[in-house]
Amino acid sequence: MKAPSSKPASEMNQHTVVASKKPESLWDNMKRHWMLYIMILPGVAFFIIFKFIPLMGSVIAFQDFQIFKGLWESPWVGIDNFIYLFQYQDFYEVLRNTAIIASYGLIFSFPAPIILALLFNEVRLLAFKRTFQSLFYLPHFLSWVIVGGLVFELLAMDGIVNAIRGLFGQEAILYMQEEQWFRPIVVLSGIWKEVGWGTIIYLAAITGVNPALYEAAVIDGANRFQQVIFITLPLLFPTILVLFLLNIGNFLELGFDQIFNLLTPMTYSVGDIIETYVYRAGVLQGQYSLTTAIGIFQSVIGFALLWIFNRMARKSEQGLW
Repeated sequence: MKAPSSKPASEMNQHTVVASKKPESLWDNMKRHWMLYIMILPGVAFFIIFKFIPLMGSVIAFQDFQIFKGLWESPWVGIDNFIYLFQYQDFYEVLRNTAIIASYGLIFSFPAPIILALLFNEVRLLAFKRTFQSLFYLPHFLSWVIVGGLVFELLAMDGIVNAIRGLFGQEAILYMQEEQWFRPIVVLSGIWKEVGWGTIIYLAAITGVNPALYEAAVIDGANRFQQVIFITLPLLFPTILVLFLLNIGNFLELGFDQIFNLLTPMTYSVGDIIETYVYRAGVLQGQYSLTTAIGIFQSVIGFALLWIFNRMARKSEQGLW
């Protein structure tokens, strides 16, 4: 005689229903969540129109592109543009300037929002904290045209900085016309403009830390500095690593706006970067094939750096993939 089942009938029926249920198809999922799919359409359209379709234009790096003949009728030259690029002496100067300024950015600009977020997290007076957060966020919404104008005014011969130097009997300095000052000015102005905005992600990650960890640390006698070093920073490390990998992928892409608005003819030898060179050669001189080859070179270097650092991050079971 068959022994009765020890499981309730309702539980058996539930398992039977789950087992017999077929996986939902993509079309059924789209019909059921059609409002969510409509909401993501603008984002998908943006990437298709401005990211994927323009990739077709990369073929002109292997052509002697002539604007009146178009993409399909311009003559093919193979890798001649890349050969010319690596034989062009000025390119190495531009590449060196880009790499140096980008390295300064990783050394000084990348840690700045982390430090500021940790400082904001230690502020207990809520009104004071919100006020200073807003003040640090504000420069992000200013264009580099405005920020560049402010920098020139502050560092002019009759600007505030030279006026302060005059109070101590020191001579005025032409900061924006001297090579040794250009790169520090670029780094400091970039930190001032973006450091507040960069703290948003770090502050969000810090708020996700379990307060019980801090309470246990206090019971063990840890002070505030020790709590930051042994609790906050280790739990913040995955966020720091992901943002670092995203930044290293754009190592040679400093951005045109900042450098162009701060560059002067006297500082070209230390401030001319890939983006400003592409602007002169591509937009002003019409060397579209050469500048496209430069863009592919930037992408290859960025991907190589991202792959290398991601492999290193995988050793600590972190990384983007």
